Amino acid sequence: MDCFREIEGKQAHDPLFHKMNKPSRRVFVPGPIIVGAGPSGLAVAACLQEKGFPSMVLERSSCIASLWQLKTYDRLRLHLPKQFCELPLMGFPSEFPTYPTKEQFIDYLETYARKFEIRPRFNETVSHAEYDKVIGFWRVKTVGKRFEETEYMCRWLVAATGENAEAVVPEIDGTGEFGGDIRHTSYYKTGKEFTGKKVLVVGCGNSGMEVCLDLCNHSASPSLVVRDTVHVLPREILGKSTFGLSMWLLKWLPMRLVDRFLLIVSRLMLGDTARLGLDRPEKGPLEHKNGSGKTPVLDVGTLAKIKSGDVKVCPGIKKLKRHTVEFLDGKMENFDAIIFATGYKSNVPSWLKEGDMFSEEDGFPKRPFPNGWKGECGLYAVGFTKRGLLGASMDAKRIAEDIEWCRNEEAASYDHNHRSVLLMKSSSP
Repeated sequence: MDCFREIEGKQAHDPLFHKMNKPSRRVFVPGPIIVGAGPSGLAVAACLQEKGFPSMVLERSSCIASLWQLKTYDRLRLHLPKQFCELPLMGFPSEFPTYPTKEQFIDYLETYARKFEIRPRFNETVSHAEYDKVIGFWRVKTVGKRFEETEYMCRWLVAATGENAEAVVPEIDGTGEFGGDIRHTSYYKTGKEFTGKKVLVVGCGNSGMEVCLDLCNHSASPSLVVRDTVHVLPREILGKSTFGLSMWLLKWLPMRLVDRFLLIVSRLMLGDTARLGLDRPEKGPLEHKNGSGKTPVLDVGTLAKIKSGDVKVCPGIKKLKRHTVEFLDGKMENFDAIIFATGYKSNVPSWLKEGDMFSEEDGFPKRPFPNGWKGECGLYAVGFTKRGLLGASMDAKRIAEDIEWCRNEEAASYDHNHRSVLLMKSSSP
């Protein structure tokens, strides 16, 4: 392409370019590069493909949706009904249940990738991405499985590594002395290996609650560390999805009234959770989610185990000793294992070198939803809305539409300039 030959010509006269460590291979990509082959990255690639716009997807793992395939527990299901979790342009099969299993969701994603001919470049970890103002392209450097380096150059870059790129494990005094099994939920599969053992689960989000239930079902003795306030809601109200009902009510009522309704119904169905050691935040579940990004827990049976005493609620951890945990209230208790259900974080600042769109502190776009999907110089973000797959799908559509608009504008500008040059040549004596 002419633009690539022009870039090479500029590089030949750029002394800074020659001082840089050259990668073993350099590839010019005519379309967008999407970093991450999770559901968010697949959604953008499919929306672009539908518009006839090919893209390149770079994935550090060996498969699509690596978080789902490699780092989730066996009993996991979608927490929301399937209609709120489908990706653009393709719904779930009608025979799937309301809350698809982990295996069904993975099968859906693999079918999705095949349908839209998405073929990610696996085992390529993006180590550095930076916009080159001289040539007007993004330089994206990757390291392969055998440590080979490649530099890709593209006009548009989509960060699709999402909110859950790296596991968060808190630093606790005495961790090295504990001596028992300590792991993050990304390494937890089933409670079978903990049968008959006392297990401390740290974190009371959806994952922590469900791991406790799974441990109970496999005859383990779990305790749950609750370090903060949390909203626990029934997964369904009168046979209807709590999330779906909330979305419907928000069409007619202000958020605070919907929150009040949810809290009244939850009190009637679940009782006073504060008596169980689960204090609620001051703001309602929807308002709290909007402000902090923390999703309410949708109960699937753990609360009954807490009420029966099968799951014990504990305060925060002060320090660890040999198979012993000292809590903030001064009490000490022995445990065989500790599982951190402490979530994940974005890793964007570790590889994307720009200071305008993404925050260095948390790796999220600085502008809140719904305006965080677009940056400068052809940079986009998908999967950072704190609104799950529904938010990712919304942003994927916006990104594809914007890139299509940019391409059409640039093509029209090129045609106009080309015609002007021809007219000048034809009019010259």
